[in-house]
Parts: sequence; C-alpha cells; structure tokens
Amino acid sequence: MTATAPESAEAAATEAAAHFRFFTMEVLRTRRLGHSFLRVTFGGESLAGFRSGGRDQSLSLFLPPAHREHTELPSTDEDTWFAGWRGMPDEERPVMRSYTVREQRTADGGAVEVDIDFVLHGDSSPASSWAGRAVTGRRILAIGPAVAENKSVRFQPPAGTDMLVMYADETALPAAAAILEGLDTGIRVTAFFEVPHADDRLDLAAPVGTDITWIVREAGPGRTARVVDTVRAAGLPASEAPYAWLAGEAGTIRAVRRHLVQERSIDRRAVRFTGYWRLGASEEELLAEAYAGQAPSEDAGAAL
Repeated sequence: MTATAPESAEAAATEAAAHFRFFTMEVLRTRRLGHSFLRVTFGGESLAGFRSGGRDQSLSLFLPPAHREHTELPSTDEDTWFAGWRGMPDEERPVMRSYTVREQRTADGGAVEVDIDFVLHGDSSPASSWAGRAVTGRRILAIGPAVAENKSVRFQPPAGTDMLVMYADETALPAAAAILEGLDTGIRVTAFFEVPHADDRLDLAAPVGTDITWIVREAGPGRTARVVDTVRAAGLPASEAPYAWLAGEAGTIRAVRRHLVQERSIDRRAVRFTGYWRLGASEEELLAEAYAGQAPSEDAGAAL
C-alpha cells in the first residue's frame, strides 16, 4: 500500500532522526597544519557509536562560551533539545557550528578518534576562538552520524563517473581532502583550492595524476572573478561522465557552477554545490535561514 504524503513525510523525518544523535567529544590533542589550519583530535566513550560516512561528512558542534570549560545543554533529547538550546540566555548558550569530519579511525586499544580541522582567524569567530584555546580534556557536545550512509554526506558521484572537478575554499578544504583520500584511482581529478596564505597549501593524499591548482587569495575586491578566471583558464580532461563538487563561499560556488554548466557544458544535475558560508552574512543569520527553510537550494535544477 502506498503511504499518504503526511505519513511519508513523518517516516522520512523519523528515519533522518535515527541517522544522527548526540555525542560527547573530549579533546585529546591538537596539531597545527598550516598558517590557518588547526587539527583537533577528539575521543570519548560515546564515540564508539559514531559512524562517519567519510567524504564530506558533516556534523554539528556545540561550543561552550568562553567562560565555560565544557559544553552544557538543558536537554539532548531529540524532541526537546532545540527548544532548550534556543531558550538559554545568550551569554550561556553554546555556539552551534557545522564542521566536516576530517577522519575517523580506531586507535590502539580500540578507542575511536575523530579529527576535525578548524580554520583559525583569531577571535573574529566563536569557533576560531574556541579552537585556538582548545586543550586536552575539554568536552563539547556534537550531533553526529549514527549510521554511515546519511544525508549529510553530499559527495555522491554516480556510478561510471570518469572525471571530477572540485573547488573548495579553506572552509571546505578538509572535506575536499577527505574526498580525495577515498577516491577510486580510475577517476581523473582537476581541483582548485583557494586558501588565505601560501603556507596553507597542504600536502594532500590524492590519486596519481590528480591536478591541483592552489589559489592563494589576494587582498581587495574581485575574489569571485579571480577564482572563475582561474577555472576558466584551466584545461579539463575529455570526459563522458563528468561530476563536479563545489563547496565554500556561496556566491563564489554559484559563479563556478554557472561557468561549468554554461561554458563547459557539464550537466547541472552532475554538479553538487554547497554554500558553507556567505560573504556579508553572519553564521547566526545563516543558521536562522536554514532552520526557517530559507537556505539556498542545492537542487540540481536550481536556477543559475
């Protein structure tokens, strides 16, 4: 029997909720990767149930205010946590931010470890401020994957994909790096990675033959135009089944997507794009838009 629309929507919501749950994550160690990148390695008993799907797997971190050592929430129940979190006083409410699982592994002794790479830019954002002061033993809460195949893994190339075009700025570079590490050797890759400083050009594991162009950001206006001009000037391998993955600042990835579809004739349905942030908008504004259903569409048929 075919379910009615309300029943289908309810089933979908229940299934999505089952894919994610709260985890307590404890800082084990930190390591500086470059001028702008810091890797924080987390552990904790609850991570035994963590199931990263790899690639661009995302999760939501709850970072405590500066005067609190650990994250505290009124509730972690799936039906009440959001209202409880939103109802906290501003000065006590943990900051919620989306990040990529850079790597999940089982360490000696069987304990699960999770790496998350943060972009550091001083105290100009709560996440950068917290990461820059992270020390062993600090605990935060996260909503993360309890099953490996979940809707937060966006990199889903169709079977038969023979060529991958990538663009990522520094906010999406950890996801791009994780994708490269897990690629089949038969896929040819042309990647464009934009970073703030020359020292942010990381040594990435990638299939043999991967072509990576590093775009070191210049000061002043014209950022999006410089990125698109760099992509436009590059040659792409001949391909029967191309796929593109674009992530970073929303305006820039839209411009790159437009170029790939209109000038490179890549089917828009084969272009996956995700705005991690938007120039001129605060993270709080983007979060409010997402929960109000006003976030930009990632649908393949969205207007260019």
